[in-house]
Amino acid sequence: MHIEQSMLSTMSGFLDSVRCGDCECNVDWGERRNTMASIAAGVLFFTGWWIIIDAAVKYPDEAVFHHAYHTCGVIATVAFLMINAVSNGQVRGDSYSEGCIGQTGARVWLFIGFMLAFGSLIASMWILFGGFVVPKKPVVYPGIAVFFQNAFIFFGGLVFKFGRTEDLWQ
Repeated sequence: MHIEQSMLSTMSGFLDSVRCGDCECNVDWGERRNTMASIAAGVLFFTGWWIIIDAAVKYPDEAVFHHAYHTCGVIATVAFLMINAVSNGQVRGDSYSEGCIGQTGARVWLFIGFMLAFGSLIASMWILFGGFVVPKKPVVYPGIAVFFQNAFIFFGGLVFKFGRTEDLWQ
């Protein structure tokens, strides 16, 4: 029992001497937060479209990869634009008091954007499982490509919306 306790106390403090993030470069991420979030969102968005373009080129036959499956990616792209068209200040009512409906209009617009984003993600899962996995088609990659396209666009939209700060805009 005594050996286990001494070993546990030794093991519990073995990371105490490790210095993490204590480099000499001292990068201030506050000023670069918007840049890094924009780059990450752009890479995610690009990757999503790159995957679906790869699947469309690899399987041009309509019997293997139906061209109507591209609709989910288009709707996800529209949702990406809708979600990021309104700022957080407009949704809170801090910086937006005029216009068609004002704060309520910005909230409805954001809600519709998120509904489209979640709807396209759910539809892509339905295409993957209902169109490729359950019927046990010999080729499953187009279904996986549709799902990953929508997942990357969805997460890119979230990173672009919530990864940036609006303090630098004012």
